[in-house]
Amino acid sequence: MRDLDYLKLLAKQFPTATAAGAEIINLRAICALPKGTEYFFSDLHGESDAFIYLMRSASGIVRDKIDETFGNLLPEEEQLELANLIYYPRDILSNPAHKAKDTPEWQRITINRLVNICRCVSSKYTRSKVRKKMPQQYAYAIDELLHLDSHDEDKRGYLRGIMDAIIDIDMGDDFIVALSELIQNLVVDNLHIIGDVFDRGPHADQIMEELMSFHDVDIEWGNHDAEWMGAACGNPACIASVLRIATSYNSFDVLEDGYGINLRPLSMYAEEVYGDDPCDCFQPHLLDTNVSDSVDPRLAAKMCKAISIILFKEEGALIRRHPEYKLDHRMLLDKIDYEKGTVTIDGESYPLRDTNFPTIDPKDPYKMTEKEKELMNTLVYSFTHSQLLQKHIRFFFTNGAMYKVVNNNILYHGCIPMNVDGSFLQLETAKGSVGGKALMDYFYERAIDAYFLNGENDPKGKIYATDLFWYMWCGPCSPLFGKDKMTTFEHCFIEDPDTHVEKFNIYYEFSKEERYVDRIFAEFGVDPERGHVVNGHVPVKTKRGESPIKANGKLFVIDGGISKAYHSRTGIAGYTLIFNSRHLALAEHKGFQKGSENTPEIQIVEQMKHRIHVGETDNGQELQRQIADLEELLTAYRNGDIREKGEIVQKRR
Repeated sequence: MRDLDYLKLLAKQFPTATAAGAEIINLRAICALPKGTEYFFSDLHGESDAFIYLMRSASGIVRDKIDETFGNLLPEEEQLELANLIYYPRDILSNPAHKAKDTPEWQRITINRLVNICRCVSSKYTRSKVRKKMPQQYAYAIDELLHLDSHDEDKRGYLRGIMDAIIDIDMGDDFIVALSELIQNLVVDNLHIIGDVFDRGPHADQIMEELMSFHDVDIEWGNHDAEWMGAACGNPACIASVLRIATSYNSFDVLEDGYGINLRPLSMYAEEVYGDDPCDCFQPHLLDTNVSDSVDPRLAAKMCKAISIILFKEEGALIRRHPEYKLDHRMLLDKIDYEKGTVTIDGESYPLRDTNFPTIDPKDPYKMTEKEKELMNTLVYSFTHSQLLQKHIRFFFTNGAMYKVVNNNILYHGCIPMNVDGSFLQLETAKGSVGGKALMDYFYERAIDAYFLNGENDPKGKIYATDLFWYMWCGPCSPLFGKDKMTTFEHCFIEDPDTHVEKFNIYYEFSKEERYVDRIFAEFGVDPERGHVVNGHVPVKTKRGESPIKANGKLFVIDGGISKAYHSRTGIAGYTLIFNSRHLALAEHKGFQKGSENTPEIQIVEQMKHRIHVGETDNGQELQRQIADLEELLTAYRNGDIREKGEIVQKRR
């Protein structure tokens, strides 16, 4: 009766045998289509302009489709103009410099060209799926233009009638925008973000808005994301860390203009405490120019020093709250000899680059001053009451996780921590020892608990629970971090570069070898003959001869390298991995300049043995289950177990 009850519910959606049969036909047809194109990006780090370009251009695929459609019919300059129009239709059409050429004839030519591109990129989708992606107000007209037979004279007249109507009622520009955005929507079927949307770059908020407007996206959390997740929850250590990086990278627009974080209390406090201190060790990286919130670099340095000292105090308090983290050795304020101006780390004494500590009591170096407490209370309120930030972080929970397994690919940002013998590192928890996939699941479950904690079901409170996000950001057993320590203090205060080294987990060596990657496949239940690992976190230094392809083609490191902070080290602007029905390809990014020829170089790295169809994907397996259910419903209708109006009857035997 349970199965019959389920079929009765299904019958409400498909109340007749004909309806059930029609849906079976539709789903089988979808399964026979080529799979959609998946795009994998990683480590966006707030570089909104570069990412939005890569997303709207499909990392160069749109440019390829223009060349495929028009070939030698359009010169290179006109192809580039058409490509930029597809990427930025609203910007270009509203630009006063464009108005002179925006004539009815230009609109007619442009619409025809866009329709041709649209036909090209929609060819492997059902007509129904394409129509669902169309803007509703223009769906009828676009559908007709895409499917008209231009060889029929009557149809050509009909086409001219549609075009004339669009132009005559002055809707040409709106129609061009609709077609351009439809092309963007069609060319990328699924979008996977392998972590680190936040930090360093100018506008992570704009990236999040772009992601939230996309039809099918998932995010595998990065350690920088975890830091912001903790900040949004009001965790003081995470907030101080976010602000330290933002002041260090001159990222004031994203905080004040983007998220409405009030930084005036921090700037006033920094001026008061460090008025005569040049704070030379804290001078900001001036990689971007703030548009809305320009801050003098000298003040930014003081703000950075002020919040850094607070960070080290907050981290000390956090480490004391969690002896299970085993991070007492990373409490360094109490290792300073304030008279000599030195600090002792791992038994070695190092001179400090900066010895002005007016807010530190050498007898109790982790004690917050009253003004520091007041400042942090204000900042916690600002972060927890930013509506846009809260909306964006909630999206990380509704559309994200520590990892994702999709179409035989395992996606995660950092690593699966390992021991030197190749086994999975085990973390001792209250629920026992966990490693490998179980370690990832443990952090995910704890993060969910911490984010949704209402304060009543945890005796130690919200701050204690959300300390987890700080550990995910920089803890040595965190799969998102994957290093032995984060040397923030050493970078700030010690000249010796040997103290700045952060040793990677042995995973990063083992992941170059096929046998270790096969262990990861086994751990996650993925076929090693078809599987891949897609990894972010570590920029690929091509200028040193490094390759993003590891373990005989089974693992890809695609740290986007979009962040300008990495370009001098990597020599490129990173990669996009593209997985369509025929092959896997890597798109190598160029340094981004809006309006220029930024098209990445695309290299096919693995050819599929046969063209992959929807029925062979994870989504296809779900469709096959739906087909099986519908076939049972169809049988029930034909046997009389369910009447076509949904009434259950006893079958005569």
